[in-house]
Amino acid sequence: MSNINKIIGQKISRLRAAKDLSQQKLADYLGVSRPTVTQIEKGERYLTPEEILKLSEFFNVSPNELINPKLKSEVILHEDELESHTEESIRISVPQKNLKKFKEVLLYILNKVGAKPNIGETVLYKLLFYMDFDYYERYEEQLIGATYIKNHFGPTPKEFVKIVEKMENDGELIRVKDKYFSHPQTKYLPLREPDLSIVTGREMELIDEVIHKLSDMNSNQISDYSHHDVPWLTTDEGKVIPYESVFYRTLPYSVRNYSNQPE
Repeated sequence: MSNINKIIGQKISRLRAAKDLSQQKLADYLGVSRPTVTQIEKGERYLTPEEILKLSEFFNVSPNELINPKLKSEVILHEDELESHTEESIRISVPQKNLKKFKEVLLYILNKVGAKPNIGETVLYKLLFYMDFDYYERYEEQLIGATYIKNHFGPTPKEFVKIVEKMENDGELIRVKDKYFSHPQTKYLPLREPDLSIVTGREMELIDEVIHKLSDMNSNQISDYSHHDVPWLTTDEGKVIPYESVFYRTLPYSVRNYSNQPE
């Protein structure tokens, strides 16, 4: 488990103590065993989306306050380790970027839906984001493992510009300035087929799932959609969005069945 789980567990423990409640009382409220509450408070167990909503209602704090380590709740009175953590300290350890896979997945998207009039740069950013973050939530493994920054228009892959420039220079795609209705749009057209030998079957399944679900949205629609997802909501403007935040998603964004999680 990661630092973010430990920090959230500490916050829940302090909120419980402030109400002078036993772990058993909290367990009864959540409908779990007392040892499960112990695991949660030690950061040894993920909270389900339903549990996050129950706890936020019980402690009278927003879900954002509950799962964002940088936000203080009013009942937390003492400065300690909980408040000293920064965004950098809760980032997961992302392995060296798989640039080859980034390129092949991007080419697959472009070959499949890149010609659609709504598929410009902004939509591509969000498709890549949801492929990466949905895969991480479901399997706790990296797909591409790109670094995404929160900005006004939604999650943006930090590596995109340099990778695309190299692909342009290598004759793998071309960049086209266009318009979508009256709005300027940057489109990318593939110049070769993707090499899918480096993409596993379950990776392809999720990639196609995201394309099917989101590729009909325009840039405004998909940006607005991303703005209601926990990873974007709980990250400060201009900061890196931590992959671990996917485990605190609520419906309709969560793609993992948490009901089978052992207590």
